[in-house]
Amino acid sequence: MSILTRPILEINLNNLLDNYRTLHQMSEKSIAAAVVKDDAYGLNAVEVAKKLYTEAKCRHFFVAHGIEGERIRPAVPDADIYVLQGIGEDSLESFQKCRLIPVISSPDQLEFWKQNRIKGIRPIINIETGLNRLGFREHDLEQLSSEDKKEFSFVMSHLACGDAKEHFMNEHQLTTFNRLKEKFFPHLPASLSASDGTFLGSDFQKDMVRLGAAMYGINTAPYRENQMKNVVTVKAPVLQTAALPKGEFVGYSATYRANSNRKIAIVSIGYGDGIPRSLSNIGKLFFNVCGKLHEARILGRLSMDNIICDVTEIDNLRVGDMAYVIFDDYTLDDMGRDAGTISYEILSRIGKNTRYIRTYK
Repeated sequence: MSILTRPILEINLNNLLDNYRTLHQMSEKSIAAAVVKDDAYGLNAVEVAKKLYTEAKCRHFFVAHGIEGERIRPAVPDADIYVLQGIGEDSLESFQKCRLIPVISSPDQLEFWKQNRIKGIRPIINIETGLNRLGFREHDLEQLSSEDKKEFSFVMSHLACGDAKEHFMNEHQLTTFNRLKEKFFPHLPASLSASDGTFLGSDFQKDMVRLGAAMYGINTAPYRENQMKNVVTVKAPVLQTAALPKGEFVGYSATYRANSNRKIAIVSIGYGDGIPRSLSNIGKLFFNVCGKLHEARILGRLSMDNIICDVTEIDNLRVGDMAYVIFDDYTLDDMGRDAGTISYEILSRIGKNTRYIRTYK
């Protein structure tokens, strides 16, 4: 008899590759850079970068920190690796050793760069256009000398509302970006859009798009049907089934009480595996039994290691059968909606969790 006790995370790299190619075709006049920060949203940046580099000929990658760029450098030997959080004392060695390209977002970072230039490397300048996060404000740009402006190879910004096609902020930021670029960097190539902005059309795609969440299967344009293929499947084994008599309670704090005789399954996955606790009493798992897909409501509060669900209507369910937690028919976006959060957060939590049996397809 074979029994598993750990949840399983399956990552379909071929679907990820197809998603990248689809996005690249949508923005064919632009460089298609791949965002592999946060360990490729937890899916292993080395594996993802290697796949894109060898099979899609991707030669431009974005990471958040210098150490992330250092980790993927052997897999992408002659690619440009851009570091979104910029350069500092804690990352200087990574930049020097691996020839990383910093994104400079403030006058202070620019001064640090000028004191620690790396020969042959020209940074990107990040300008603020409405998100009010990192970036040079217009008054900062006005203080740049002509020599300062020559430091840079690209000018970029980031959209605040690219996932909402009709939002006024998109046109506002596009207009602001175009104005500031023309005023301060008229001859530099530009990058304004991440995945969501890529769907807004050529005006937003500029010379480079930064493909992240959509490449991993997330719907970054929820106003339209998701064109991306699912990349992530999460499943977990049933450890036990049991009768739940009418009137009995389930889980911590006894938040669920059975109003009739029920049958429950205890599944080996919980919030310790990155599943949102907010799915307590409202989420669902799925079982494929005898060739038919069954939905099972989550009962009670999620615990760290287990989810309890109602399998009263599912015949022939056995210990060792797999509950599908995230898959083609119930995606990261679906879970994010039900949990009151975003799919990005769920993917990052799950992907970096070391408790999963991880497989690559």
